[in-house]
Amino acid sequence: MLRHSEIIETHRSGWIEVIVGSMFSGKTEELIRRLKRAQIARLKVEIFKPKKDVRYSEADVVSHDSNAIRSTPIDGSENLLMLASGNNVIGIDEAQFFDNNLVRVCNQLADQGIRVIIAGLDMDFQGNPFGPIPQLLATAEYVSKVHAICLRCGGLAQFSHRIVPNQEQVLLGEKDEYEPLCRVCYRKATTESPAKHLKQ
Repeated sequence: MLRHSEIIETHRSGWIEVIVGSMFSGKTEELIRRLKRAQIARLKVEIFKPKKDVRYSEADVVSHDSNAIRSTPIDGSENLLMLASGNNVIGIDEAQFFDNNLVRVCNQLADQGIRVIIAGLDMDFQGNPFGPIPQLLATAEYVSKVHAICLRCGGLAQFSHRIVPNQEQVLLGEKDEYEPLCRVCYRKATTESPAKHLKQ
């Protein structure tokens, strides 16, 4: 069976890769790793992120482990068509925050021969599919699901459990707002009394 890196080396046309998982699972870390490898290979690389994501930096994509790569913040997916021109590889971080046109745009870029690497949350804090990610998963050539460690039992975590009393789907946050949980611990946490698991 070919490893992911071996497939990439033999695949010469454009394609889509999607990296998904919960918060704190290493999605951005893996995105940065792949993009830096492409830079080492002397490919033209550009990375984009939603302009609203300013948690660590206004311009850089930064992982929870503080690894960073220079990026271009954009308002919407349509901006990618112009800004990605001339690149061999583009990366897109926090893809769940983009509009649903991202699916069409990414496929158009792949059709033009560009390798498109996308990272994002596959589920929101309620465990529902998030933004354009489900359609991207359906159309991507390669999908990687990464996992965090459940903070309650130490198992593999795939849910982003919100621990503050806010019901908006989009809430930019970190460890003070979210904790990664496995399926069992997430179900327990979401059936508890709000007073037991939400920080007031």
